[in-house]
Amino acid sequence: MTFREFLSVLGTRWRIIALSLLAVVAAAAVQTMLTPAVYSSTAKIFLSATQPPGAGTTNQVTTYAVGTDDLARYLDVLNAPSVIEPLRQRLGLAPETPLSVTGEVSQTSNIMTITATGGDPVLLARIANEAGPVLAEVATKKFSPLLAANGQSVEATPIAPATVPGEPLSPNARRNLLLGGLLGLALGVGLALLRHTLDTKVRTEDDIKALSQRPILGDIPMVKSSKGGLLSVDSDPHGRHAESIRRLRTNILFVDVTTGGHSFVITSSVPGEGKTTTTINLALAMADAGSRVLLIDGDLRNPSVAGTMGLDGSFGLTTLLLGQADPEDVIQRWRQSTLSVLPAGPVPPNPSELLGSEPMEALFGKLSHDYDFILVDSPPVVPVIDAVLIDKLTHGLIMVVAADRTKKRDLASAVQSLETVDAPVAGFALNMVAAGSSTTHRYGYYGVNADAEPAKQRKRSRRRHRA
Repeated sequence: MTFREFLSVLGTRWRIIALSLLAVVAAAAVQTMLTPAVYSSTAKIFLSATQPPGAGTTNQVTTYAVGTDDLARYLDVLNAPSVIEPLRQRLGLAPETPLSVTGEVSQTSNIMTITATGGDPVLLARIANEAGPVLAEVATKKFSPLLAANGQSVEATPIAPATVPGEPLSPNARRNLLLGGLLGLALGVGLALLRHTLDTKVRTEDDIKALSQRPILGDIPMVKSSKGGLLSVDSDPHGRHAESIRRLRTNILFVDVTTGGHSFVITSSVPGEGKTTTTINLALAMADAGSRVLLIDGDLRNPSVAGTMGLDGSFGLTTLLLGQADPEDVIQRWRQSTLSVLPAGPVPPNPSELLGSEPMEALFGKLSHDYDFILVDSPPVVPVIDAVLIDKLTHGLIMVVAADRTKKRDLASAVQSLETVDAPVAGFALNMVAAGSSTTHRYGYYGVNADAEPAKQRKRSRRRHRA
């Protein structure tokens, strides 16, 4: 995967990343709020031994440093009951009130650092400040018998009194949220890549390009049924769906030039991809450009062109193939346009045999001389072979692919089947593209809208097809 593909995956799956990020950050915030706050307050004291007046040769108080061994002993008993209980009494606390006091002795001086931890910041400052004097008092009585025998005592001189802490030692909200954000982002990216790897449906043009080198002729947005039905070119000619159909029409003209013909079969890999709606709207768009267009319903298994357009479908292609009527008797004109429609007619028991028959070849040859364009709506490729039989009569096969619906394996199977019988796809039309997709409105010739196609170019196209 290239870096551009990686960025494309992230852009496509941004919702997964955003949800993962929000979920993990929210979980970190809740955990931080539910965790009891723990504060810490520290005081520094200087421990010294004092000689009262009259006990020596002078009348002044003599002060000197406590020995290293005594400091180590005081540090060991700092958290002992003999120190903690007097400390509770001095602070006026209940006997069972938990106290957590630790100490550290400097290696170069008689300075002891006393740290109190707990949930009440005000009480912690009092504990840290009172622990030193209590320790000095208890040390003189119980842990320094030699000093006591000589009338000496231990004193704790404050160097840096403890203050009330403003922020808790834990939990660290800023750190927790930052770690939660990084974890959520990493989780989201991982899920996005996993979702992309396991994705079985065609989502974008890149998915089609990965399966075939044939061009993508257009992308068609999702359209919902309205009062005018699904024929957007007729009911909503200025809408996004109609614009995309006209853009598809313009690009098919270039396929027309490369194939040397003006008849196309429109199919899909599986049912439900919108091929019939696309075919009908494409025929309407070609007729709007002034071309004589014939739309044939070649889906003899599940015909739907006549029903979609509101025409009589009781007679049509099968009627002609059975020799029961002439083309002019069953071909119906769409309103006052240059579009003619040949419905499928009665559903036969042998559709494939009829489509591959000599009467079908002869009929198609005759109709090709009477119209500028012929579009044939055929059954899907994966279930049946009908599209291949019709493709032998036309000059190109256009495959409609439904975004977020067509499975990659079905599209790959359809493309492979067509290439095996030497009926390659002339181009793809990506249908049902979600609104706001980055692929929308890409097409057109150097940015010229299909509606703005010069009239002279259309006239030259009609003269060339009639020749």
